[in-house]
Amino acid sequence: MKSGPGGPFSRLIRATYFSFSGLRAAFQGEAAFRLELLILALVVPAAWILTNHGAERVLLIGSWLLVIVVELINSAIETVVDRLGTERHELSGRAKDLGSAAVFCAIVLAVVVWIIILTAP
Repeated sequence: MKSGPGGPFSRLIRATYFSFSGLRAAFQGEAAFRLELLILALVVPAAWILTNHGAERVLLIGSWLLVIVVELINSAIETVVDRLGTERHELSGRAKDLGSAAVFCAIVLAVVVWIIILTAP
């Protein structure tokens, strides 16, 4: 396995820095991401209060973390499409719509997980 200058540890530090830069960019530039983080701040204590089992808590919190992951990917898609050009193009619109649909599906999944766990006997 080949690594850059400084070895694997410095590569890990650089990768972590770039990851935090991406999170900062999403927070600063994406209103949907900020809203989803706010919801996460509500989801975590709610999962702890409403359930007594670790697996249920993991599913409740993890289902919303998935929404955040998909939102980050959607934002990356939108950024690349916008970088390629501002003119309207069918494929650019389709790429953005597919990213948005992925976020929607992740939200539906999270809602279904919450409903099933909170209403199961």
